[in-house]
Amino acid sequence: MTDERIENIHVFCEESLITPQQLKEAFPLSENAVATVMEGQRTIKEILTRRDHRLFAVVGPCSIHDLDAASEYASRLQALAEEVQDTLFLVMRVYFEKPRTRVGWQGLINDPDLDGSGKIEEGLRLGRRLLLELAERGLPAAGEALDLVSPQYVQDLISWTAIGARTTESQTHRKMASGFTSAVGFKNGTGGDIEVAIDAMFSAAHRNHFLSVDPSGRVAVIRTKGNPNTHIVLRGGSATSNYDAESIGRCEGRLRAAGLRENIMVDCSHDNSQRDPERQLTVLEEVARQIEQGNRSIIAVMLESHLEWGNQPIHENPKELSYGVSVTDPCIDWKATQRALRDTRRRLAKVLPNRMA
Repeated sequence: MTDERIENIHVFCEESLITPQQLKEAFPLSENAVATVMEGQRTIKEILTRRDHRLFAVVGPCSIHDLDAASEYASRLQALAEEVQDTLFLVMRVYFEKPRTRVGWQGLINDPDLDGSGKIEEGLRLGRRLLLELAERGLPAAGEALDLVSPQYVQDLISWTAIGARTTESQTHRKMASGFTSAVGFKNGTGGDIEVAIDAMFSAAHRNHFLSVDPSGRVAVIRTKGNPNTHIVLRGGSATSNYDAESIGRCEGRLRAAGLRENIMVDCSHDNSQRDPERQLTVLEEVARQIEQGNRSIIAVMLESHLEWGNQPIHENPKELSYGVSVTDPCIDWKATQRALRDTRRRLAKVLPNRMA
């Protein structure tokens, strides 16, 4: 029995939520969807273990806020994925939750109407619906695990998972990642520290136990075997970049000293681009140059990309938003995305197979 004199003083409402199992029954997996997720997970793990020479590229909007625009983007990305598949394995960035340094829109799951109404159950339904659509098409999806419960609703449709710069140091997120079937990329800290990501990789590789909910929505102790398929994501920090050859070399040395695989993803956005979308293209070009010159540790890149260039503020009336423009970090547009990935494929098509030797 709750004693309101000492508990929940700042809580004004509690709402029951659909359980993970109920949501999965409402949006069930087909054999096509299962095959897409399994193939996506398998391919990325083979890239990490060097059985597949390709780079994988996580490409897509900073955050999903409009399902129609996301669906159109997915159609274009799928066609491009087929075109460059001999060199690049494309995975769509499908981020539903956004960490905020202070306040702001927290993503589709937390606020699908973009008005602060917090219709989380509707957000979960929309998120699962989109992921299922992509899987049915054959396009693998990448997500960021920010909340500790929401993965129970959608993680079965994710081929690659990020743990963000603000949560890489969180022990609960490390424990959660230790149970994921997908490979997990841990970002370096917001200040640029890579040790927190290396520590996270260690933690996630070991057996863990933590509190969460089971598919029926009951509080449960989750016990994990440990996830061996992790890597570091370099995203810069404190307005400084870490994608240059010297920074990559230092990261390789730290991973090697820790007894970890030298697997590095370069995030072309965030502090590596100083949040200037044009600079993402410069970062990608530098990554390709390093690989051409013999780098063997960079196994993936990330681009924040949308249908249109830049970003926009969220209006009081969300219906006034411009179609295909990010409402969080600024993105490169589709034309630039297509051109950049085609150029990367052209430059690396003959180079990447040689890294297997």
